[in-house]
Amino acid sequence: MDKRNVFGERLKELRNYRNLSQMQLSELTGISQSAIAKWELHKTEPTASAIVALAEFFNESSDYLLGIKD
Repeated sequence: MDKRNVFGERLKELRNYRNLSQMQLSELTGISQSAIAKWELHKTEPTASAIVALAEFFNESSDYLLGIKD
């Protein structure tokens, strides 16, 4: 997996594992659905605060989301 695309891939995997749509994840985290879609499509990169919010929501480390650790 290309290290630049790890975040989007891991976000999508975690979201699908929880059976959440992008809209549902948006409503649960306060992050816009369009931002989630852009990250999963590797069009933009998340802010530090978004990474922290998603790491807390999924109970994963930010290092895992960013592909630094497995």
